[in-house]
Amino acid sequence: MTNDTAVFDAMRPDPKNGEREWAGRMGTRDAIRRDGLEIDTASVAFCPLEWINSAGYVDIELVRKFPLMLAQ
Repeated sequence: MTNDTAVFDAMRPDPKNGEREWAGRMGTRDAIRRDGLEIDTASVAFCPLEWINSAGYVDIELVRKFPLMLAQ
């Protein structure tokens, strides 16, 4: 399993002050754009494709199901 999928924090405007706030999930560029959210490019991380759900976001249940195998 390799960490080859780029994921980013999804951001949205805060309705009270208009500033950007975290939308509570990380996903692929395509998923974030598709859902009308903004990409925080500074938050780039890489994870296994197995952790990405069908909607294009990192899914904690998939992370638990496919944990990283770290070299001992």
